[in-house]
Amino acid sequence: MSDASANGDATEGAAQPATQLPKMQILGQFIRDLSFENAAVQNAVAAQGQPDIQVQVALDARKRTTENQYDVIMKMKVESRTKEDEPKAIFLIELEYGGVFLIENIAEQQLHPFLMIECPRMLFPFVRRIVSDVTRDGGYPPLNLDQIDFVSLYRQQIAARQAQQAPQGTA
Repeated sequence: MSDASANGDATEGAAQPATQLPKMQILGQFIRDLSFENAAVQNAVAAQGQPDIQVQVALDARKRTTENQYDVIMKMKVESRTKEDEPKAIFLIELEYGGVFLIENIAEQQLHPFLMIECPRMLFPFVRRIVSDVTRDGGYPPLNLDQIDFVSLYRQQIAARQAQQAPQGTA
């Protein structure tokens, strides 16, 4: 019995260096740009009932000069309009929120999806809080953004990029 456990330990010890687990650490977070335009107050628009709220999200990532460090930026545009025949702007939020990530033990072919899916998942709760605070401080009920499916968003961005490249290749 001691031989079996000794062999088991030796096998496990030999396999450990080959299978290192992925590591992600947030080194810092920052607001790169924040704009809140309170159009309803500026233009004396009386917002009644539920507004029409549109949310647009774009992601960007780049390698930093330090090894294994990356900047990931989430660009969020939240536009609120009245639900009328001629909709009027209520408010507009434009936010660029970033994080500096240390990422290790990720295969090169998996790095891009990791940066564009997992890193934004880590940033999103902070973005949600900022949007909620800004709308509340602007005189509106706090806007609680719905969860974002970053896998679906990533797939849409890849498909859009491929669609843009296809016409260029045939021309």
